[in-house]
Amino acid sequence: MEKHKLIDIASVIRSKNSGPYELTFDVIFKDFETYEKVKAAQAINKKNFCEAYGIDEDQILVQVYFDPAKAIKTTIKRPIPSGALGETDVYGAQQHAPLMAMEIEY
Repeated sequence: MEKHKLIDIASVIRSKNSGPYELTFDVIFKDFETYEKVKAAQAINKKNFCEAYGIDEDQILVQVYFDPAKAIKTTIKRPIPSGALGETDVYGAQQHAPLMAMEIEY
């Protein structure tokens, strides 16, 4: 197994609202070969996602590998609802930075 920076093997790493109480994160890989290796190794999983974001696993609502798009989608509970007092990213579009720094093994 080798370590790879997620930013080097993904063509898209993004976050966005999935309603006012949820955030969705998408990682779309550059090619199907890499995607299949990552998926087979379960290199992105609830444990390492939670470590990257400092959250408990019960905050993850869904995490799914989506073959047609060569992508993994993770949806979590928002720590603060969109637009609520103290919330700093109403669109959820600036929450993907920890994924950009993530290293995975496969």
